Amino acid sequence: MVAKDDRPQEENRLIAERRTKLGVRRAAGIAYPNDFRRDALAGDLQRAYGERDDAWLEEHAVAVRVGGRMMFRRVMGKASFAKLADRTGLIQIFLQAEILGAVYEDFKGWDIGDIVGAEGRLFRTKTGELSVRVERLRLLVKALRPLPDKWHGLADTETRYRQRYVDLIMSERSREVFRTRSRIVRYLRDFLDALDFLEVETPMMQPIPGGAAARPFVTHHNALDLDLYLRIAPELYLKRLLVGGFERVYEINRNFRNEGLSTQHNPEFTMLELYWAYGDYRDVMDWVEKAFRGLADAIHGSRSLEYQGRRYDLDAPFRRLSVEEAILECNPGLDAARLREVTFLRTLCERLGIPFKEGDGPGKLQIEIFERTVEHTLLDPTFVHAYPLEVSPLARASDRDPFITDRFELFVSGRELANGFSELNDPEEQAARFQAQVARKAAGDEEAMFYDADYVRALEYGMPPAAGLGVGIDRLVMFFTDSPSIRDVLLFPHLRPE
Repeated sequence: MVAKDDRPQEENRLIAERRTKLGVRRAAGIAYPNDFRRDALAGDLQRAYGERDDAWLEEHAVAVRVGGRMMFRRVMGKASFAKLADRTGLIQIFLQAEILGAVYEDFKGWDIGDIVGAEGRLFRTKTGELSVRVERLRLLVKALRPLPDKWHGLADTETRYRQRYVDLIMSERSREVFRTRSRIVRYLRDFLDALDFLEVETPMMQPIPGGAAARPFVTHHNALDLDLYLRIAPELYLKRLLVGGFERVYEINRNFRNEGLSTQHNPEFTMLELYWAYGDYRDVMDWVEKAFRGLADAIHGSRSLEYQGRRYDLDAPFRRLSVEEAILECNPGLDAARLREVTFLRTLCERLGIPFKEGDGPGKLQIEIFERTVEHTLLDPTFVHAYPLEVSPLARASDRDPFITDRFELFVSGRELANGFSELNDPEEQAARFQAQVARKAAGDEEAMFYDADYVRALEYGMPPAAGLGVGIDRLVMFFTDSPSIRDVLLFPHLRPE
């Protein structure tokens, strides 16, 4: 066993040996060939012939060409075994010196991690494993770096994120997470397409960042001599399309927010946003609940699933309660009649150690208290609705209570997974709310929104009554793949430089 402190030196020695082997192949003019074409995949062969006995395979003489990364080999004098990994799994190959001749001797010097092509016929070994009896063998790619120990893989979590390519080679679990991610996105697209939604693309670089309260990234367009912002949300462009007559639209794409890194946050992340004319926030809540159950059926074949050691029943009705109800539930003894008094809420924030700004009104203070005392308790799927207007500048105000809006957020396992509301389509009211956001920005709130005059102009042409929804795809994938960190579901998460 190599001591931990000696591993870099040992790795350098192995790399040097492999470079020498590559040099020999370069001299022979066969370093990186690209004329091998496989006609079979490991998983397909297992499904098609996994139940066939050796007599049947011998009779039918099934010829195949397989290729993949050599993950295992056992050399036994005149005969050897190896296993090749492709995108579907592993297939064993059996090599004999009397058949392969000089290539067999060459094979003895190949290394784990090399990419190999093999041609031969299927048979079953004495231990019953479906294998290829190799008639022709080629080294297609010489791997210069050794793979991690096969039993431990990439033990260091940060190295897994930095060198995702190695993580994917070594870990079937990681590969399955990203396959599942793709299936989740495909399901959502199919679900929305069946409801006659139109998938669209809107600008990633925007002259005015809007659609969310967040700090944007700034860049500069030289030809236009114009500062542009990586979008924090596509919302205002998608709602312009409602004005234009596309009554059901959605986009699945990246957003960018210049915020901190954590197990739940990455500066670029994937969102599904949709807008639905002639619907309201209650319709969207119903849709979300239905979509979650459909995802559970499609991904797990069950509506009961486990996340981080806790069982979740998605067949049960999702709970629904207002922001104020949630605060009262998690802070027993509070006077419900004083939940909109600034003095009372400031005193409560001070008692809880929650910082606030001088200009924060009761709605903002409520949300600060909610985020500190309530969010982490919302484990089972819960729709929290009736968000204060003060923190919902794009949502429609409630007809029964002007302090709140027709807005909800969905929480699962203590995390927000979705945000939706009935859309504000009154241009004069929207202009006034933008002005209020501008005042907050002037007072030092870097996440407050800009005034978007063109969006107000679009609303002046008339936007139909509508509802909208944003779903964090990364957090959704975390839940459905039992992944504790957002970095586990991003192929290349952002990290501090090495």
